[in-house]
Amino acid sequence: MREAMFIKKNVEKWTQYQQKQSANPDETAERFTTLVDDLSYAKTYYPRSKVTRWINSMAADIYQVIYKNKKEKISRIFDFWKYELPLTFTKYHRILLFTFIAFCLFVAIGAWASMNDEELVSSVLGPGYVATTEENIARGDPFGIYKDDNQFSMFVYIALNNIRVAFLTFIGGFTLGFFTLKILWSNGIMLGCFQQMFFAHGLGLQSILTIWIHGTIEIISIVLGGASGFILANGILFPGTYSRMESFKRGAKDAAKLLICLVPFFILASFFESYVTHLMSRTYDTETNGGLPAWVSFVILGGSLVFMVFYFVVWPITLKKRGLLFKQNNIIQRLFSKNG
Repeated sequence: MREAMFIKKNVEKWTQYQQKQSANPDETAERFTTLVDDLSYAKTYYPRSKVTRWINSMAADIYQVIYKNKKEKISRIFDFWKYELPLTFTKYHRILLFTFIAFCLFVAIGAWASMNDEELVSSVLGPGYVATTEENIARGDPFGIYKDDNQFSMFVYIALNNIRVAFLTFIGGFTLGFFTLKILWSNGIMLGCFQQMFFAHGLGLQSILTIWIHGTIEIISIVLGGASGFILANGILFPGTYSRMESFKRGAKDAAKLLICLVPFFILASFFESYVTHLMSRTYDTETNGGLPAWVSFVILGGSLVFMVFYFVVWPITLKKRGLLFKQNNIIQRLFSKNG
């Protein structure tokens, strides 16, 4: 069957499924089964077509309606992190790529500008912070800023501050992404100036091995928080086949889901900064003995990077290529046996 005929034959049914949700569990199950059949056919004959992605999106939405009514709470949490969140994120990889490129550009601008204007570092990071760091470097303790005696208070403060920044990037979506871009700009410039300050003193590698123990998860999470703001803005600006209000609701729901799921990552990054980076900073203190060996930093930094890229990029793409619907045959049987 030609694609145009396939669409003409089913478009009225698909539109009804998309615009009017059913409150009847049996009808919802029947709709899901029908969409899975249509999706299988479309993937066989029109694998690169927009209509295939449209059908998959509708099937995934209905799946989540069924899925959220499951009684097994532990299984629900596990499946959410393993399947639901990554598959939700597959729709927004282009937005993530845009956010990542923009943030890297801002970091590069900050580093380049601080190389040509030494006063910029003080104006961006604050003269007090820069003066303290310069003093620490002069006395052979370049990362002494991380040696707060009250590590728990430091942990709580950093976690709350990072969550606040991510929340503001999300709220920035209501300004069509302009405020989100502004926050990414300020954080990118700050990061560029911060790193350039250490490279200018010949401490580039040491700063990476120390700061990026926590910075890997922290910075990637901030980029993801920025993506949540752009997802919200995208739902307002580009409704696609939905009404603008429906598109906004969907975008807001997905963006909020991503934002909330970043909280554990910020907490982990804050733990690393308060306790692990604290120990690593002693490694480069010429007046004290101890600290952590460099290989510990490599393991944590490398492991964090691999995990974040795998979970938010590789794993969602893998799920999508597997058939898009969570090992669909076994899942369908399990869902309907629980909810039928």
